[in-house]
Amino acid sequence: MRSCLIVLGLFVLAIALRSARKALWRKLGALVFLVASFMAFYYMTGRWWGGLIGVVMWFFLPWVELLTRIRRMRLPMENRLRSRNAPDPSFFPNAVEAAAAMEEAGFEHVDDCGWEWGGMKQHFRLFWHPEERAVSAVCLCEQGDVAFAFISVTSRDKAGRLWRTTNFPFSATLKCPPQMRWNHVPCERNCFHQILGDHHSFLRKLKIEPDSLRVPDPDEIESSIEAEMKSQIRHNLEAGIIRETGSGHFEYTFRGLLFLWGQFVKDMVRLC
Repeated sequence: MRSCLIVLGLFVLAIALRSARKALWRKLGALVFLVASFMAFYYMTGRWWGGLIGVVMWFFLPWVELLTRIRRMRLPMENRLRSRNAPDPSFFPNAVEAAAAMEEAGFEHVDDCGWEWGGMKQHFRLFWHPEERAVSAVCLCEQGDVAFAFISVTSRDKAGRLWRTTNFPFSATLKCPPQMRWNHVPCERNCFHQILGDHHSFLRKLKIEPDSLRVPDPDEIESSIEAEMKSQIRHNLEAGIIRETGSGHFEYTFRGLLFLWGQFVKDMVRLC
């Protein structure tokens, strides 16, 4: 009874900490969950290595989805953006504010478009700024009952290299080619002015001169996004992360599943 009460108390404490507003307390709650799992398996087995099994099991949970849904997933080799009406603003909090902030910063609206990717509907509101030599976007994502929005700012140089700053909350599901560099900022940072400032700092850190950047063509923004995805798919085919299925689609290889598992674990540690 004493061991059950200790484990139960740890789980209750972990749930309480996870419901806190501050990230530090939430991370501490995740740590307490691991301690509770260790104690539960330790009491059941009477061995310290039994407790470690209870902790390690949390990091192998992504394999349930990897070996079921993702292993059977077939994704298109070529995906086309299509013009779409903007979704209901009430369904995507902060998206309207982000778009308004882009216009305040001098970015001009180009188009609303979207595509479906792996069962997720993605809607883009695209903006451009000739003086900034950058393209910004609010991306609205919907998958089942889950919906979220994120912001990105992208610059390209005359050689075709790409630099992007984004508050996208998850790790990439495909490897990025060498000519693409991503700067991930905390997903809680949803103010466009802050993200634009982070993008400027990112370029300065890499010593990218503004004059070396290409002024975007608003008529080519959608096609450049499609070309970017094609380049990423080719890179992952060469890296053995994915393979063609022979029907205009691709699937993840076992090496690709290992890559995704690493990304899932990274998100578990970063977002806990």
